[in-house]
Amino acid sequence: MSQPWKTDKWFTSPWNYLPEVRETLNFPDKIKIHDVTLRDGEQQTGIVFRRAEKVAIAKKLAAAGVHRIEAGMPAVSADDEAAIKEIVSLGLSSEIFSFARCMPADVKLALDCGVKGIITEIPSSDHIIKNAYGKSMEWAIKSSIETTLAAKEAGLYTVFFTIDSTRSDLDRYMDLVEKVATEGHMDAMTLADSFGGCTPQAIGAVVRKLRARFKQPIEIHCHEDFGLGVANTIAALANGASVAHVTVSAIGERAGNVPLEDTVLALRLLYGIDTGIRTEEFYSLSKLVQELCGFSLPPNRPIVGDSLYHIESGIVTMFHRRCKDVEPMEYVPFAADLVGRPGIDIVLGKGSGLANIEEHLERRGKTATAEQTNDILARVKQTSIQKKGLLTDAEFDGILAAVLKG
Repeated sequence: MSQPWKTDKWFTSPWNYLPEVRETLNFPDKIKIHDVTLRDGEQQTGIVFRRAEKVAIAKKLAAAGVHRIEAGMPAVSADDEAAIKEIVSLGLSSEIFSFARCMPADVKLALDCGVKGIITEIPSSDHIIKNAYGKSMEWAIKSSIETTLAAKEAGLYTVFFTIDSTRSDLDRYMDLVEKVATEGHMDAMTLADSFGGCTPQAIGAVVRKLRARFKQPIEIHCHEDFGLGVANTIAALANGASVAHVTVSAIGERAGNVPLEDTVLALRLLYGIDTGIRTEEFYSLSKLVQELCGFSLPPNRPIVGDSLYHIESGIVTMFHRRCKDVEPMEYVPFAADLVGRPGIDIVLGKGSGLANIEEHLERRGKTATAEQTNDILARVKQTSIQKKGLLTDAEFDGILAAVLKG
C-alpha cells in the first residue's frame, strides 16, 4: 500500500508514517485482543448481565473475530459459572478465559468450567495490599505462587495479573513478578493501570524494562480515568506488549475500560496494524451491549456514537455536497460502513445553512426561489432555537407548506 493513510475507506494523517515516527515503534508480529466486557465491563455501577445476555454478547464478540473472551469469574455466582460453561460449550472461534482471585479454589472453578486460560489477580502495590487487603507483600507472593502453580498443574494458560501495577514501586513490582516467574508459574503477565493514572511515556518505558527482564509475553490492561487508556494501551503495544485488554464501548469500573472499537480502529487506520478484527461488526455489537446494559452512549462517542455522521453546520454541509462524489473522505476520517454504522445524514437545526435547505428540498423533489430558500432557513433556525434541538421531517414539511404554499 503506497499510501496507507489514504484508501477508499479512510483518510488519516501521512505524518503517522514519517520515518522518524515509524522507527520509534516496536509492535509485535501479532497482537491479540482480549475482551473483558463480561467481567470488568459488568463492574460498571448498575450493569448486570444475565446468563443468556452474556452468551449473546460472547457470540457477537466471536463473530467480530475477537481473539480472546474473558467470560467472567465463576466465583461471583452460580449464574456466572453457568454462563461461562455455556459459552465454552458453544465452540466459538475465540479462546475463552475466566478471571480468578489468587486462590487455588478459584483455579478449580475455572478448570471445571472448561476454559482455555485463566487471568489470576493479585494486588502489587504495598499500599493497596496493606490498606485495602490488610495483608503483607509476603502474603501476595505466597498466594501468587500457590495459585499459579495450581493453574499450571490444571493445564490452564496462566496470565499473572497485577492489580495497581502502575502505582507500585517499580523495583518492588518487578521483584514480585520475578518471584512468581521463578518460584510459581506464568505463561504471560498483565501490566494493569488499574486507576488510569499512568502516561503513555511511562507505560512504554516500563514495558521495555519488563521485556528486558522477562521472557513471558506482556499484556496491557488500562482504565480511562484520565482519558488516556487507548493511548496507554497503544504505547504498550508499540513497545512490545502483545495482548490488549478491552471492553465494548468502554464500559467498566468508574470511567470504564479501554474501548475495543477505538483501540482496534486506531491500530489499523493510524498505525497500519491489522489485528484481524471485523470492524464492520462494531456498531451492532455496541448497540447490543447498550441494550443489554440498559444505557445509551453519548451521541458523539467515537466510532459508534449515533450523531457522528450527522451534519448540521451549513458550511460543512456545503463542503460535503461538493465533495461526496469526488472525495468522500474529505469530511470523515473513515467510511461509515467500515464499522457497520449508518452513513452521513444532513440534518436541520440552528447551525444549518442554505446548503442544508437545498439538500432537503432535493430529497423531496421540490424547488424554491432564493427568497423562499432564505425564508425557509430563517424558519428552520427559529424552530430549532425554540425547541432546543434538531427539526423532524414533519416540522420541516410544515415549514415548506407555509413558505411554498403547496
